[in-house]
Amino acid sequence: MRFLRLLLITLGFVSATALASPASPKEGADFISLKNPQATQATGKKIEVIEFFMYHCPACNMLEPVVNEWVKKQGDNIVFRRIHLPLTGEKDPEAHLFLTLEAMNLEASLHAKVLATWHVERNRLSSDDDNIAWAVKNGIDKAKFLSFYNSFSVISKLKSLGKLVATYQVDSTPTFVVDGRFLTNPSMIGSANASIPREQLGQATMQLLDSLLVKSKK
Repeated sequence: MRFLRLLLITLGFVSATALASPASPKEGADFISLKNPQATQATGKKIEVIEFFMYHCPACNMLEPVVNEWVKKQGDNIVFRRIHLPLTGEKDPEAHLFLTLEAMNLEASLHAKVLATWHVERNRLSSDDDNIAWAVKNGIDKAKFLSFYNSFSVISKLKSLGKLVATYQVDSTPTFVVDGRFLTNPSMIGSANASIPREQLGQATMQLLDSLLVKSKK
């Protein structure tokens, strides 16, 4: 699996009022259309936006404030969700923690804490024991956590996560898929638009997502 080149790992993603952005987003450069569009979890006129990420990914962590601001701005126009890439395969501990918290309806509220554990505290949650200790430290009942962590549902999702990610043609993080059809990420946008300063790629990505939302309505 290919992951973001070193350039993105060192990127700073900041908010600004006047930013460079792809003037006319080009398919095959700024974004691609999936070969096999995927069903979405959106209803009515809402559009699904998925962020593919990994807890340990520095670029994902740096992009987080920009993503949160963008999602808040969209309000009821979108259904936003995350999918964690299983870096080490069917037993990936990061993805296992993500799926467990998701099953417990805690992932959204604890997402920032997991990122802070990795990127502020420099505490690598790289094993089952690490995940269990983290859960207890953050106020989750150990027995309840383990009941979800070892559940058939969570283990099944973990085993099939690699295939799920492959259906979306995702091989790097952070990557976004809009309406189950359109894929983009900061790496693509940076490669296609050399004039965009690297510190503005985060906002440029959000602006491209805006364009893809409009495209999805056509």
